[in-house]
Amino acid sequence: MKLVTYRGHVSAEGRLGVVQDGLVIDVEGLGEAVGEVFADSMLELIDQGPDALVALRSALKETDGARPPGIAVPLENVRLLAPIPRPRKNIFGIGLNYVEHVAESAKSLDTSKDLPKQPVVFSKPPTAVIADGEGIQHNAAMTQQLDWEVELAVIIGKRATRIAKDDAMSHVFGYSVINDVSARDNRRAGQWIFSKGQDTYCPFGPMIVTADEIADPHNLDLWLKKNGEEKQRSNTKHLLFDIPTLISDLSSGMTLEPGDIIATGTPSGVGAGRDPQEWMWPGDVIECGVDGIGVLRNPVVRIG
Repeated sequence: MKLVTYRGHVSAEGRLGVVQDGLVIDVEGLGEAVGEVFADSMLELIDQGPDALVALRSALKETDGARPPGIAVPLENVRLLAPIPRPRKNIFGIGLNYVEHVAESAKSLDTSKDLPKQPVVFSKPPTAVIADGEGIQHNAAMTQQLDWEVELAVIIGKRATRIAKDDAMSHVFGYSVINDVSARDNRRAGQWIFSKGQDTYCPFGPMIVTADEIADPHNLDLWLKKNGEEKQRSNTKHLLFDIPTLISDLSSGMTLEPGDIIATGTPSGVGAGRDPQEWMWPGDVIECGVDGIGVLRNPVVRIG
């Protein structure tokens, strides 16, 4: 299923929806139509576990062609929020997880030219999250080197502590898209969280696609365009540390919980690695895409 958090009009609270055939089907309204009480948020749905998805699929099938008015509205008539508008915890970021990105980072960002022997982990706070269409803030007093990074996001569906690689994929709820926005001139003594965790530095969306609909998350094209010009293109088969490895490694020392988000790393083609270097400026529009999931579009806006 393709799941979204959306608003039907400006003043409305975010609601949980399923995208199907160009329509957003309201999950709470669907539950009422079949005499069930369904989740009213993405986190609640994830918390409820696999049985909730089974019941939701059954209700979609049962009401196909016979849904009460108002339950389904055209996708273009709603405003999409971030799928999880306020994550409970920091987003787990993975650095240097594509071989060619390791090489370009060593040349331009003073990182090691050697491939990491373990996943390189940082985080982005929940306050960094913005939705499809919202503005990435450019504050000239803070940065002159605002950069882009398209990434596949993994959403955890089941509590994971010290999980073996062989069992790791059973803990995945679904997948989405993240732009790991980075102020390259805001790194502090090798620490990345301020560079990557400022407000609006985590565009996330436009939806979560449940794991059952992604046949192979390690064979997905991902790409990024700046003002319509392609800057990044690769495939998740080139991940240095695959998803089971990331889940196993993170859960070896930190419990992963339902709704946790892992941004799996970016391929080569970031602005810092270009010759000459390129950055994001107010007026730019950044599009991030992952096949089978969707396209995340965000303008860059001036603040300060």
